Amino acid sequence: MPPDLSGGPRADDRTGRFEEHRPHLRAVAYRMLGSISEAEDAVQEAWLRYDRTDTGDVENLGGWLTTVVSRVCLNLLRSRAQRREDSLESRIPDPLLAREGVVDPEQEVLLADSVGLALMVVMESLSPAERVAFVLHDLFAVPFEEIAPLIEKTAAATRQLASRARRKVQGQAPAPDRDLARQRVAVDAFFAATRTGDLEALLAVLDPEVVLRADGYAGGTTRGVVLTGAATVAGQAVMFSSLAPYARPALINGAAGVVVIGADGRPVSIMAFTVVDGTIAAIDVLTDQERLDALDLSAFRE
Repeated sequence: MPPDLSGGPRADDRTGRFEEHRPHLRAVAYRMLGSISEAEDAVQEAWLRYDRTDTGDVENLGGWLTTVVSRVCLNLLRSRAQRREDSLESRIPDPLLAREGVVDPEQEVLLADSVGLALMVVMESLSPAERVAFVLHDLFAVPFEEIAPLIEKTAAATRQLASRARRKVQGQAPAPDRDLARQRVAVDAFFAATRTGDLEALLAVLDPEVVLRADGYAGGTTRGVVLTGAATVAGQAVMFSSLAPYARPALINGAAGVVVIGADGRPVSIMAFTVVDGTIAAIDVLTDQERLDALDLSAFRE
């Protein structure tokens, strides 16, 4: 909860109005930043700016707050772009995790119409302005005329930015099957094939152009792994065979995936799958131990 800095009924009313918009602001910030902690920080900064601003004449408080949190996110994206040295192709954003059939109420808005992890990975390659334009317009239906001042472009230029971002996204992150049960069948078939070493079955469940992206191999030191093609990915599947017995079904950004918990109870990896027409088109793997340890995975240890 943001602090009540002044006390009294008016402060309570202002706090209440902000809290009504907090879930939406978190969803906007997460999709822009791909980081749960940075998204929370951005929303808190939006609260501080709201708290010291007279918004009595603001007709659309939700729109005003969305602009504020978007501006905070844009600054963070620009700062990140200046200092980043690691490969954008293989940075795995923070995953939104839930057990199948069990959704934390705090995650409901984030998971509603959730953006798949593969799409979040691709969005990492967009420029800050492209990402803001794409997220606000395509994911939250904000008009270009309202986005333009934020990124200091004309409405026409903003439309072009969003269009360019859309082409990149559609080309690299195909829309997954909506049927969660169908997704789970493909993921289960993948692990069944890796467990038995059935290469033919593995190739059958992988899209010919499948892409595997990982921040590194489990237990290894290699970072920034990107593999393409069913034969290449299948050839590396032996590394998943030892993990198969420890894979726990999970919803990752609303799609079928697994959380791998080792025999010692420590997380080994999180694997998100993009299933298109019944076959696996993308696999995104998070193995960074520090990031895994920071996640609340207690629900998957039961």
